[in-house]
Amino acid sequence: MHTDVVEQHQFVTLNGCRTPVFARWCYTPSDPYVVTLAFRAEQGRWIEWSFARDLLAEGLSEPAGLGDVRVRPDLAFADDVLIIELESPDGYAIVELGREEVEDFVDASARAVPFGTESGLLDIDGFIAQVTGV
Repeated sequence: MHTDVVEQHQFVTLNGCRTPVFARWCYTPSDPYVVTLAFRAEQGRWIEWSFARDLLAEGLSEPAGLGDVRVRPDLAFADDVLIIELESPDGYAIVELGREEVEDFVDASARAVPFGTESGLLDIDGFIAQVTGV
């Protein structure tokens, strides 16, 4: 079983503000379909967003996502920038990231767990037993 957690840090901008925000990407093979993007807030607290790894990978080359998370390259102004739009009942944010850094993170996650092999890491019987109490 794959156990290596993939983590990467980078600075991002939020909502067009030029002051960079420290961000952390995380991919855990024990939850193989999900990536987490976290932003450092005041007092060292992290604000986390988790979403599909496939969505992030697809959004590197074309607009992806219809719900609370949408990912797309910034083809209008800079092809080296990736845009992630995050929406919740608490608000809306536009995150601008270095596209190459995100590609590196996606590639590292694929080395840990190749795309298409995620289901082999899931313990479906264990999950059913946990949910049903059997």
